[in-house]
Amino acid sequence: LQQSRPCGRQPPAPPAGSAPGPARPGTKRLPRAIVVGVKKGGTRAVLEFIRVHPEVRALGTEPHFFDRNYHRGLEWYRSLMPRTLDSQITVEKTPSYFVTKEAPRRIFNMSRDTKLIVVVRNPVTRAISDYTQTLSKKPDIPTFEGLSFRNRSLGLVDTSWNAIRIGLYALHLQSWLQYFPLSQIHFVSGERLITDPAGEMGKIQDFLGIKRVITDKHFYFNKTKGFPCLKKSESSGLPRCLGKSKGRTHVQIDPEVIEQLRDFYRPYNIKFYETVGQDFRWE
Repeated sequence: LQQSRPCGRQPPAPPAGSAPGPARPGTKRLPRAIVVGVKKGGTRAVLEFIRVHPEVRALGTEPHFFDRNYHRGLEWYRSLMPRTLDSQITVEKTPSYFVTKEAPRRIFNMSRDTKLIVVVRNPVTRAISDYTQTLSKKPDIPTFEGLSFRNRSLGLVDTSWNAIRIGLYALHLQSWLQYFPLSQIHFVSGERLITDPAGEMGKIQDFLGIKRVITDKHFYFNKTKGFPCLKKSESSGLPRCLGKSKGRTHVQIDPEVIEQLRDFYRPYNIKFYETVGQDFRWE
């Protein structure tokens, strides 16, 4: 009798979006780790590689919560997440967070313990890759050279162009360091992710505090794409390479333009190396 429901009181309604039937194992949790950047650095590869780990569950799409959808609220954000067991970590990735001024504060307000992963790449090749992707969708855009400079003869680089601006890693990082210590931010080399994927993934697993399960045996090098692929994906026992757009041939750029941009980025790169205590050898 003590356990019976009082007359007239209705049972609590199930949460919106919950399907009837047997409950699936696990709980939807806010992410404990977020791949916050950078665009065209190798974030998709990191996500696909880390989700092979049995202790990691990752959201496959980019939710853009902390930049575009923040008004929807944390419960909306949580509802997008995969279900996890107590022993598993939830991860999401949205590369535009790194250059979104409000993102560090918003993530800090969600949880000051959030671990952040930033995949960085030589800012010049990153910009060319960014432009190549845009060109594939909008063939009539101006040339790379035209967008990169306000005045090329004077060497004035146009930092208002997003493809250039994203590569100013040292500047963007300052916003994050106002809220998170460096010990909570892990920097992945986009270059080494290609040449030594197991090595880079080993460091990520250490950073997340999980056992090194993903090793050399998980990868093979696809010569056609020029990129490492997984021998087995998370969802099947079949090999898994990144999509067709990954590893596309870059647009040919005048070597002098590349040299001018290297000169422009050099002081920012040095400042970045000094701040994070790591030399990425982009010179």
